[in-house]
Amino acid sequence: MQPRSILITGASSGIGRALALDYAAPGVRLALIGRNKERLDAVAALARGQGAEVDAGLVDVRDQDAMARWISAADARCGFDLCVANAGITTGLAPGELTEDPQAVRAILSSNLLGVLNTVEPLIVPMCARRNGQLAFIGSIAGLRGLPYSPAYCMTKAAVHAYSESVRGRLEAEGVCVSLIIAGFVKTPLNDSIDAMKPLEVSDAQAARIIRRGLDRRRAVIAFPRRLYFVARLGRLLPIRLVDKILSRVEVKAPKTQERVR
Repeated sequence: MQPRSILITGASSGIGRALALDYAAPGVRLALIGRNKERLDAVAALARGQGAEVDAGLVDVRDQDAMARWISAADARCGFDLCVANAGITTGLAPGELTEDPQAVRAILSSNLLGVLNTVEPLIVPMCARRNGQLAFIGSIAGLRGLPYSPAYCMTKAAVHAYSESVRGRLEAEGVCVSLIIAGFVKTPLNDSIDAMKPLEVSDAQAARIIRRGLDRRRAVIAFPRRLYFVARLGRLLPIRLVDKILSRVEVKAPKTQERVR
């Protein structure tokens, strides 16, 4: 079954924008959440131009009460078939730095982890009551193994992985599918802000097609690109100190901003 009522956070750019436009079609209702009004309105207009009905919400995923009110009201109007918890930011270390800005670390925890909880928690009970729905979590290959240039980002994605794996068995017994998207490098404003080699990078439109195909098949894990995913999994089997030495030689300049969106 194709979802007809879809919630996407971080919908004003990157993967969220690409998914919104990939799903936009006559008979589809999109609920799009973002923080940049100009970009969000532009995405909503494009989606409406493709025939979709669109509700655009200028809501900060870090605001638990505002998210619960907006999502619950939207779900009451037309129960969501699919929720994509996508919104996120990044931060990191420049070469030679030892610690990340404590405020940036707390900001990324609020957006990438608490923001995910604020997105899915209002929908768990109603979806289970309907015995229908799908929760999709945007993780990252960076969540498979900590990277020395982006500790806080890796921490948040590892936590999202663990949470999705933890709730999957219980929710699927109640008729709600749970999917974890483990993405590699995708050409988005977030990844464009990172100065580093980006092996096997794909466009946001390519990523959206891969993600949608996996969601349509109700896969528990949607990982891409496959070669990079397998290399990351292999790294878990190698001696830890060896992997540490290899990764420590990779030169990366990650942004310090707290407000970049995926």
